[in-house]
Amino acid sequence: MIPRQTISILSATLVALLLAVVSFIAVGAETASPTIRVVRVADVINPVVADFITVQLKAANEADERAFLLELDTPGGLDTAMRTIIQSILASKAPVIVYVYPSGARAASAGALITLAADFAVMAPGTNLGAAHPVAIAPGGGGDKNETMMAKVVNDAVAYARSIAQQRGRNVEWAERIVRESISTPASEALDLKVIDLVAADEAALLAGLDGRRYLREGKALTLETAGSVLVYAEMSWRQRILTVLSNPNVAYLLLMLGILGIFFEISQPGVILPGAIGAIALLLAFYAFQTLPVNYAGVLLILLAIVLFVLEIKVASYGMLTVGGIIALALGSLMLIESSEPYLQISRMVIFATVSVCAVFFSLVLWFVVRTQRTRFVSGLEGMEGERGVADTDIHTEGRVFVHGEYWDAFSAEPIDKGERIEVIRVVENLRLEVRRVKDEG
Repeated sequence: MIPRQTISILSATLVALLLAVVSFIAVGAETASPTIRVVRVADVINPVVADFITVQLKAANEADERAFLLELDTPGGLDTAMRTIIQSILASKAPVIVYVYPSGARAASAGALITLAADFAVMAPGTNLGAAHPVAIAPGGGGDKNETMMAKVVNDAVAYARSIAQQRGRNVEWAERIVRESISTPASEALDLKVIDLVAADEAALLAGLDGRRYLREGKALTLETAGSVLVYAEMSWRQRILTVLSNPNVAYLLLMLGILGIFFEISQPGVILPGAIGAIALLLAFYAFQTLPVNYAGVLLILLAIVLFVLEIKVASYGMLTVGGIIALALGSLMLIESSEPYLQISRMVIFATVSVCAVFFSLVLWFVVRTQRTRFVSGLEGMEGERGVADTDIHTEGRVFVHGEYWDAFSAEPIDKGERIEVIRVVENLRLEVRRVKDEG
């Protein structure tokens, strides 16, 4: 039997240990540093980037984090992707900080409006903000209709920029000017114009400068507490990284061309399989990429027409005219494929020139091989008998016999041929009879 006194001591010790563990957990929970989720974007604003930002912002709200920090360096992007991001920012319960960073970065076009929509807009020294004028979708035509449509687009963008600036208490006139006049403002001037809230050289200066500042949520003034916060960086998944690369116009265009070449090779040489499989995969990836880009369907149709002309060249003797037409259609379709005047959304002219040149050489070689094959005489079978030479075994006219290719054949001729003369096969007719003619003096 264990003495009662010993049991009491053990019980007291266990209770003390339990209380110590509970206290340690409670103190650890109290002293755990609050977190701020950080997302870095140094790319074009496209649907993949928009999805990444909105998912991370939603996660920051669900985790009840102190704030959400978006470090931005972008030349702009698609209007639909920009509006998706802004809607998520305006609906966020956690305060959103947009930081144009590092030095030398910019938040242009769509990036400027995203910065305006933040609760706190911060810029690093040496950065710039603005140039949000919408661009014409189809430059070089349209007349009065195009001008009217462009005016509508500009007015819509102006109203959108003004409403965001007004909601966040920023300079409304400046917001209108970046759309109408496409102005761009450096960090120090943006602070003086009350476009941004702070100029910070790094993240530490940003956290120190924003600590204790006020922001509004549902009409209530709240205080941002950044002191002692830990920055937690979110990274794109491998899937999002791949999709971001595919969304590059040059990559999408090269995938399209690779798919066309693969399918063409499979059609011209059935049964090879590998080029067709690679071409099909490349085409599917290209079609996905084009969903994230402003595609001009006239350009797509011209490229499809080029494919049809190249395939017809194999079947129809056009003496290269179909190939020339296909190359012209391919070049024009490539130039028209992306309908945007923004450089970051366009296909590089050098890429187009190099790709069209390679395709032209490839299809020209294919055409040359096809023509050479068609002109090559048969070397086996009945067709191979045409042009063969032999000796008349008997006198030949309406009938006779010849010795050709190591065999005796029934033959006839349009003119009399004496026995022993050299003959040449013209063609093979019914019942395996040969039409022949006398071989003239070969000297």
